[in-house]
Parts: sequence; structure tokens; C-alpha cells
Amino acid sequence: MVDCLFENRAHAGQALVEKIAPYADRPQTLILALPRGGVPVAYEIAMAFDLPLDVFVVRKLGVPGHGELAMGAIATGGIRFLDEDIVQGFGVSDREVDAVTYQERLELERRENYYRQSHSMHPLTNYHVILVDDGLATGSSMKVAVMAVRRFRPASITIAVPVSERHICDRLQSYVNHVVCLQTPAPFISVGRWYADFRPTTDEDVRILLHQAHQRFKDTSIA
Repeated sequence: MVDCLFENRAHAGQALVEKIAPYADRPQTLILALPRGGVPVAYEIAMAFDLPLDVFVVRKLGVPGHGELAMGAIATGGIRFLDEDIVQGFGVSDREVDAVTYQERLELERRENYYRQSHSMHPLTNYHVILVDDGLATGSSMKVAVMAVRRFRPASITIAVPVSERHICDRLQSYVNHVVCLQTPAPFISVGRWYADFRPTTDEDVRILLHQAHQRFKDTSIA
């Protein structure tokens, strides 16, 4: 069996640094992580380039009675996307859509409040946004994040991941300015397959890393 590519998410972020350099060395660049797993990866990139780090939360809207099937998603900033074919195909009523949206929005807001504590969301307008996750299997969460980030009118959007299915990277090229996929092994199997340590990232892990990144960037800016 092929060896793992990365020891853990921090190692994966460090491995991405060199490939990210052409996109990180610009004024008003922001590292934006998809929590939870994308945060330890993004943290290493933010630290390497002394860039601000924030999170962009995406929550799937599951079809009632078929929770694993997404009929849409919500994202940071009050953005909602619906797959009308799924909604109509499963006969999901407006009331059911709103009920699922309400519950997922509560969780999204809980996570954002816990992660950021007293800090507000970093502005995205006119920023070069680098969206980071720990890997892409289907690309669905990343696609939703990209569509939502666009609403804030950033200067550019770059996707950066340590490992991905090759066709997912190719497909996302048409949605953003740049895509950096460090490794595209085949057969892919799963994101976790390529990490020696793929233990779950906790909410507390995310909060601590965001706090450390905020303090580091604030101190660097003052200096």
C-alpha cells in the first residue's frame, strides 16, 4: 500500500507553503479556512506569510428523512443555496426547507460565535482570498464556499488544498482564479487515507488556532 503523504494537518499546511507563495505575496491577502479540518492546514500558511486567518463556515441542508442527501447549504454571511431539482424531486415543502435552514443556521452561528469569540468576521471585499481545506473528496463544501465568498466581491479567489481527487480540482478551476492541489493520488479513496494522523479537529482546536493567529497578526502589524 502507498505510504501516507502527510503526518498530520499541520504538516500538510507546511507542505503547501511553497506552492501558495505566488498567491500569498500580495497586499490585502486573507487566508480563509473551512472548519474544522481546514483550520490547522490554513494556520500554517497564515503563520508562514504573516497573513490574517479567518473561518468560513458551510452547513449542509439535508433532505428530511434523508439527512445525508444535501438539498442545499448555508454559509457565513447569511448565504443560502438550494438545489431545486432535489427539493422538488423529494417533494420538500417550503416549510420543511425553512425548518432545516433554521436549525442549521443556529449551529452555524454557534460555531462562528465560539470560534471567533469577540472578533468580528474579517472583511472579504477587495481582498485576495485563499480558501483552504484539508482535502477535497467531492468538492461540494468548497464549491458552496466559493459561491458564497463571491457575494462579498473579493479581488480574487484561490483554492488551496494538500490533497484531492484530480477531477475535482479540474472542475473547480472554472469557479475561481486559481486552484492549488498539492497532491492528486489515484486511486483517491478518501482524504483521511493520505494522513498518518487524521483525528478529528475539535471546536476548541479551531478556537485556539484562530486566537493564536489573531494575536500573531496583530503583533506583526504593530511591529
